Amino acid sequence: MLDRPEAASQPSGAVRRYRAPARAASDASEASPIDGAAFLAILRRRKWLLLASIVLCPLLCAIAISQLTPRYTATGSLLYDASEYKLRELQSILRVDPVTDAVMASQAEVLRGIPVVEQVASRLNLLANPEFNIRQRPPSWLRRALSTIHRAVVPRRAPPAVELPGPGLEPARSATLQAVRAALVVVPLKASHVLEVSFTAEDPVIAAAAANIAMDYYVKSQLGLKYGAVTKAYQWLRERRDQLRAEVRDQEDAIERYRARNRLVEGMHARLGSEQISLLSENVAHARNALAEAESRLDAASGRAGAAAQAAIAPSVVQLRARHDQLSGQLQSMLGRLGASHPDVLAIRAQLVDVDRTVAAETGRVVAAAEAEVRADRERVETLQRDLGAQQSLIAQDSQAQVPLNAMQRDLDASRSLLQAVLERIEQITQQQSIEAPDAHEISHALIPERPSFPRTVPWMAGATAFGLALGLLLVYVREQTDGTFRCGEEVRTALGMPCLALIPRISRYALSGMSIENYAAKKPRSVLTEQLRTLRAGLLWPDHPRVIAITAARAQEGKTTVTRTLARLAAMNGEHVIVVDCDFRHPASAKRAPGLLDYLRDKAVLTDIIRKDAVTGTDYIAGGKWETNALGLLMSAAMAQLLLTLRQDYDLVLLDTPPSEPITDARIVAGLAEATLLCIRWRHTSRHLALHALERLEEAHANVVGAALTQVDIGVHLRSGYADAEVYHPRYGGYFRE
Repeated sequence: MLDRPEAASQPSGAVRRYRAPARAASDASEASPIDGAAFLAILRRRKWLLLASIVLCPLLCAIAISQLTPRYTATGSLLYDASEYKLRELQSILRVDPVTDAVMASQAEVLRGIPVVEQVASRLNLLANPEFNIRQRPPSWLRRALSTIHRAVVPRRAPPAVELPGPGLEPARSATLQAVRAALVVVPLKASHVLEVSFTAEDPVIAAAAANIAMDYYVKSQLGLKYGAVTKAYQWLRERRDQLRAEVRDQEDAIERYRARNRLVEGMHARLGSEQISLLSENVAHARNALAEAESRLDAASGRAGAAAQAAIAPSVVQLRARHDQLSGQLQSMLGRLGASHPDVLAIRAQLVDVDRTVAAETGRVVAAAEAEVRADRERVETLQRDLGAQQSLIAQDSQAQVPLNAMQRDLDASRSLLQAVLERIEQITQQQSIEAPDAHEISHALIPERPSFPRTVPWMAGATAFGLALGLLLVYVREQTDGTFRCGEEVRTALGMPCLALIPRISRYALSGMSIENYAAKKPRSVLTEQLRTLRAGLLWPDHPRVIAITAARAQEGKTTVTRTLARLAAMNGEHVIVVDCDFRHPASAKRAPGLLDYLRDKAVLTDIIRKDAVTGTDYIAGGKWETNALGLLMSAAMAQLLLTLRQDYDLVLLDTPPSEPITDARIVAGLAEATLLCIRWRHTSRHLALHALERLEEAHANVVGAALTQVDIGVHLRSGYADAEVYHPRYGGYFRE
């Protein structure tokens, strides 16, 4: 027997309390910051949860991707650069706004317009494509079932005839065009005149063809609109030219008739004297100027004058020559592409011959007219000079008739000026090349895509992996924060304010090989289990060497009975005189028929009758006995206190195996009678609030809870947890332990 100090001989009723420090807040550990090592330790503890999240999320993503139909997007580029036609007469027709973001956005919508969409759908026959025409898709089993039920329940009726306003509408065609329009995407690139045209389809060939068709039709339609505007302007100018020519001829004829009717000589006035003579002289000068003009027109018609004079005097010849230049340009272009024997080349050459003949004929006609005009002007000058003196008597008669003639002459000059301006504009519009250029042209055609644009496997899988990692970390954090169990001795000290005396490992059935846990501890004295029991026994010796120790737990299945029996076996092996008292009457560990503690407390047995010796372990034990309804009163009796005092005097260690303290009152009564109480807590199983509540109830029963023991600890899991007390299981101490 071990020597005990004098303080250990005091009666149980006067036992001093061994637990004095106050408990810290149960969530103090959560309030402390988590450093890198602690974070890695958490990941090690929850690695399977983290790995499951990292693996499952990409796996589910891959399964979802495999079920999706891949779609391909082909993209081409257009450059929109509208050229502005600067003629004043055509500004209302061909006016082009400055290219702004709003203009580019408008052109993007034009490119996505229904005319372009109809061209794409028509040329690719998308109305028969199930991807865009939903009516071409085979009905799903659910749709077939619903249709069958609908036909069986609802009687068939002819739909009422409904006349829709406007042109005939086809819902299927409209839906298909809307689907094609949704697949066609036009994006104007910022800070540029570039339109990016994309089309998405399940077939990569259709995607590329649709984008190219849309761009081609848009460019051609823009060019067609521009040609139409030019044609309209050209026709309007020609009509105006014809009108002005008719007006000039009518005015000239009216002037000649007026002169003939009033016997007026051109340029003469009706005043007498010096004024008349001056006017007559001016008329002569005018006649000479007219002669000079006629001669200059003759020179222009003969080709001796400049191009500007030729254009002014012989516009018809200029037009024919412009036609000749245009045909020559076309001939040169076609010769380079088609060759000299091509029918189109021969046709152009024939047209050139006709134009040359027409130019020669027209030039001859103009020269003849100019020569006649020169002769007439010369004769007029001679006549004016000859008749200047003779016609002075007629000036007074002609003065009144000259005023209307002057007005008619001014109108004629104005009409001639306007006709000349129209002829110049016609010449410019035929030579303007920019009006024939489209406002947009293709930069790059859409190529057949090699990889699908949907689903994007690599980004999706990367995102799923990142999401799985984030989700796993979140789950680890949530699981760590919501895990209210005890995972290490430090949490016991923090939450309950008492030391964790030992971490009792869980022994597998394979390791036990049919042995009881007590025999395992006895046969393997250098095992981790035995060492932790020694640690527990040493912890129970302090501070005042209590002999009567109650071992309890908050609830059942916590391993308190196993701890009691193995601790007793180990103490007996160390030479201590040990007795185990089974105080769990409702669930006794020993034989139920043998007389036990309750029989002794009812005076139905003496102490020597209830103390038995376990031949295997060498320890004494007292069974619980048959339970009765007044068991609680018997535990609170003086006989129970006297029994414990007697056992304390006779034994070095008295272990009281109590029922769970939370549901059973017997445990709290027995713990209050013991000198010290050990609280068994199942590792990662018992919640903190339950253990704390059980501790509070034990303290209310005046129990001296000196410490706790974590039971059924998984050595492998706890070793990877990173907690400080997991060091006791580290393989580096393999030389100290032998299993």
